[in-house]
Amino acid sequence: MELLEPLWRLGSASIREIQESMPEKRRLEYTTVQTIIYRLERKGAVRRVKKIGNAHIFEATVSRKSAIATLIDDFLGAFGGLHEPFIAHLVDSGRVSSAEIVVLEKMAKERSRETRP
Repeated sequence: MELLEPLWRLGSASIREIQESMPEKRRLEYTTVQTIIYRLERKGAVRRVKKIGNAHIFEATVSRKSAIATLIDDFLGAFGGLHEPFIAHLVDSGRVSSAEIVVLEKMAKERSRETRP
């Protein structure tokens, strides 16, 4: 996600630009960023759009929303797909406010209306 963020923000970027966009304290080595970007390319999450000199320019082929959904689905899969413990933890820890719960309830109601025959 951290390496896709510059591509979503900038539209396209070189490996060097992706690396330099990382906070200095968390900045990965160039070759590490390169390896991860190439793996993301093999998985279809990014693609090369052009070459300037020796630098390949990449863009994301997945949206932020899609990447987040996949990450959350994978995370929940580690817990057998159970949503309730995850949501309960967010509520118990105070990471979800009452206002956010109201929004989530509204979203759930709208979703259930959309899926009714």
